[in-house]
Amino acid sequence: MMMTRREFQVGLLGLLGTALAPRVVGAQMLVEGRDWRPLSPPQPSAEPERIEVLEFFSYGCSHCSQMNPLITEWAEALPSDILFRRVPVTFGRGAWVALARLFYALEFGGHLAQLDQAVFDAVTRQRMNLYTERNILKWIAEQGLDADAFAKVYNGFAVEMALRKAADLERRMGIDAVPRIVVDGRYVVTGDGAAGHAGLIRIAEQLVEKARVQRG
Repeated sequence: MMMTRREFQVGLLGLLGTALAPRVVGAQMLVEGRDWRPLSPPQPSAEPERIEVLEFFSYGCSHCSQMNPLITEWAEALPSDILFRRVPVTFGRGAWVALARLFYALEFGGHLAQLDQAVFDAVTRQRMNLYTERNILKWIAEQGLDADAFAKVYNGFAVEMALRKAADLERRMGIDAVPRIVVDGRYVVTGDGAAGHAGLIRIAEQLVEKARVQRG
């Protein structure tokens, strides 16, 4: 259900060597240590007045790809007091930095909704090597976008700053596997024994309610 640093490395080496989920329903009593763990020390939200939900992921993670349609649908229906953000992880490796840079370039360029799942599919299903700028720009052109214009965003200041902030979040929140959901800078969804990706989101929903109650 999750991909660790080690599994991510093995999967990436395999890729380089070769060139929808059910709706979330129901609830259960959460158990600390099984379903979630506290984040110590708690981390501030980008918007302190809202409950922040962070999804740490990578385009190179097949589990993230499988969960993406479900969590996207879930996020679109969240109430206004919830801030949902996606954070691409790199684990400090250059190939994964390229994927994270691709995510932010799509987001800032206004193409994320159009190509988000397509990137997942290209990397995890079609086994495409999107770990270099050259290959990424070639793929972008094949999707009908202006590769030169995209390159300016890809190498731009906004993407560079977003990468730095993402790396800082990854470090401060101790992210060691993906997909990983963190609620309100205080609760990390572990989901040991959770019923698939829907189960992880169900736990996140309950932690949102826990955070809302504690905030009063």
